[in-house]
Amino acid sequence: MLEFEDDFDGEHLDETKWIPYYLPQWTGREAARARHRLGGGLLRLRVEEDQPPWNPEAEGELRVSSLQTGVFSGPVASAVGQHGRGGLVVREEQSARRLYTPQYARIEMRAKALDDPDSMVALWMIGYEDAPERSAEICVAEIFGKDVGPDRARVGMGVHPFGDPSITDDFTVEELPIDAREFHVYAADWTPEQVSFEVDGRHVRTVRQSPAYPMQLTLGVYEFRPGSGAYPKEFTVDYVRGYARGPR
Repeated sequence: MLEFEDDFDGEHLDETKWIPYYLPQWTGREAARARHRLGGGLLRLRVEEDQPPWNPEAEGELRVSSLQTGVFSGPVASAVGQHGRGGLVVREEQSARRLYTPQYARIEMRAKALDDPDSMVALWMIGYEDAPERSAEICVAEIFGKDVGPDRARVGMGVHPFGDPSITDDFTVEELPIDAREFHVYAADWTPEQVSFEVDGRHVRTVRQSPAYPMQLTLGVYEFRPGSGAYPKEFTVDYVRGYARGPR
């Protein structure tokens, strides 16, 4: 059953579905704000030439434009919050929000990657992390520009445990005969027993373990070093969908 869908047909981002900041608790909402445009039924997440680094003290020159479907943090100066790796502390407390946080679902994205060698695009899920162990990641698709060519692409997919002791790391980068600069459909089918990964409706691999708690979506473009290639660097997304699976 379809329970979440954004086909980006409007003129403005639907903020009942997306929070337009990347992990804002660790750096503040203004520094975490996504740069994006909508038009022609497409979302274009952008890294622009004048965009400041997301969190220079912790992540150096990394620049990010990312959307997410939930947010949670503890108070300022605490270490309580989602995906807080490497000793980050809360700079701006976030009110808890759950726009779309399924437990078991089929997640699909139709999108174009980019071939910029210093950039990456991704759709991934993380535990809402209202408890520290609820912190694993399901990576639906992660594509580095350096791994994109006219007739093949290397696509990362799998799970990472982070603070979840019930999950072991099982992540691979699969070489596929596609031009990822064109539209393709990337999907993860997450059930209580496993997570299966597909590209364009074809099974690629299955991870036989499963995070057992609500997770949120994160959709973004990342630039690791500024100054190479033309700007803006754009991640073009046609749609994102979520289908209910299993008990809720």
